[in-house]
Amino acid sequence: MAIGYLIVQARTAQDALPIQGARIQILDDRGGSVYELISDENGETEKVSLETVDKSLSLDPDYSGIPYIKYDVMAQAEGYESFHISGIPIFEGETAIQPLAFVPVQTGQARNNPPVNEISIGNFGVDMLECRSQEGPAARPYVLRNVVIPNPITVHLGTPASYASNVRVSFPDYVKNVASSEVYPTWPEAALRANIYAIITFALNRVFTEWYRSQGYGFDITNSTAYDQYFVYGRTIYDSISRIVDEIFNEYVRREGQNAPYFTSFCNGTTAVCSGLSQWGTVTLANRGYTPLQILRNYYPNDVEIAETNIITDVLTSYPGTALRVGSRGLDVQTIQTYLGRIRRNYPAIPVITDETGVFGNSTKAAVTKFQSIFNLQPDGIVGKATWYKLSSLYTAVTRLAELNSEGTSLGIGTVPPSTVLRQGSRGTDVITLQYILNVISEFYPNIPEISQDGIFGSRTKQAVTAFQQMMRLTPDGIVGNATWKALYDTYLGIVENVPSSKPGTETFEYTVRSGDTLWLLSRRFGTTVDEIKRLNGLNSDLLNIGQVLKIPAV
Repeated sequence: MAIGYLIVQARTAQDALPIQGARIQILDDRGGSVYELISDENGETEKVSLETVDKSLSLDPDYSGIPYIKYDVMAQAEGYESFHISGIPIFEGETAIQPLAFVPVQTGQARNNPPVNEISIGNFGVDMLECRSQEGPAARPYVLRNVVIPNPITVHLGTPASYASNVRVSFPDYVKNVASSEVYPTWPEAALRANIYAIITFALNRVFTEWYRSQGYGFDITNSTAYDQYFVYGRTIYDSISRIVDEIFNEYVRREGQNAPYFTSFCNGTTAVCSGLSQWGTVTLANRGYTPLQILRNYYPNDVEIAETNIITDVLTSYPGTALRVGSRGLDVQTIQTYLGRIRRNYPAIPVITDETGVFGNSTKAAVTKFQSIFNLQPDGIVGKATWYKLSSLYTAVTRLAELNSEGTSLGIGTVPPSTVLRQGSRGTDVITLQYILNVISEFYPNIPEISQDGIFGSRTKQAVTAFQQMMRLTPDGIVGNATWKALYDTYLGIVENVPSSKPGTETFEYTVRSGDTLWLLSRRFGTTVDEIKRLNGLNSDLLNIGQVLKIPAV
């Protein structure tokens, strides 16, 4: 019997917080328990081996059976809703990674018998009959000036006009999900790369032309294969696909002399045939020695090329263009040391950096290597494009939580909701409370959009309220009355009660000042403010002394 592998990751708040001690049970197709596992301090289980079928079946376009064996996962963590993932495909020689984005139970819910999230992985796109269509709904699309990576990208979980939820996911995670849904991870690397280029470019074409936004929709793309690409929220991804996506997620297909992403239509090439790329055909061409670009030119015009964009939304600092490694010096090294120092507070397995600020020494390499290992990157201790953007993404997530905690303390959110009925056009402190609570919830529920906390109940606030009401099965009218206020507070207080780092408080830890440290740098590194550090330490100036011990507010 052939063997494949599975790792389960238990995390929350957009990976900002690992969940240690989650209980994971892996079941076979008869419901029998195969493994019982516990997540570690990184929220991850050990990699386990599982029986499956021969890899050759997933390389044969004429094979009519299922070229993998499916397993289920049951997962529980104290204070969080449980998971039941059904139909996880395991391929010979491939490592499957099953993410579990835990959400806290609401206040008042039974902690020992929480609700269960049911996720069915479903079939692969190569088995589906539909072809992607450029036509879609009638539209006169706009065209952006530059090709931009939307990070996060908003995906509609249904056909364009359907009454379905939207979810926000990072662009690399979206591409990994689609690729893991569309093609088999056992395919030759050139075939995988060609398909991933097509998937990336298809999505960027939708964004570049504002295909759905220009029609008034609040999303960038759908998961309907009649219009777009196959996306299953919460599905398994594969290590072989993940590593390629991390390397090329900001590269796309265009025609020579043009900026726009080419419309890379595709179909499976067996049960469905179209004028674009044949997914199964890429396997044949890869086996003949074709490169990814040659494969793409076989299906698209001969003048298509691979281009790159470094315009990525919601990224604090763009990749400097040169990999950082032992011996590197300067501001870019200082930046990654800051990111790692802050992320380490949530992921303590990352070792402490003792190198001089801005100097990439052995301790910086050790911290980078551990970070890469935790987040399924090549653990080489070199900060290339993939590692840089993952560091930036995680730093943004952990500091955003810290900012929200600080805001919650200053706002003085209580346990009793306001009695005011709020609707579009409302203003004032109750609106700020509403917006703050929605933003806290949005960190744990990807279908709730993040909004500005300006005290004005505008269209974006109404959109967030409506999404929350829809999630809670309330009347989705965008009006915050008693029932919606109660549901908001129950959800918010559930987060505060069950996620330790979401509790506002005065907990601190000690930090010894090193050469090059400034108050501003420390505030960025640890997700706090200069004023808060000065207040905790009774400082009247911005001057620091090497060896000085400071109290730093803990998240």
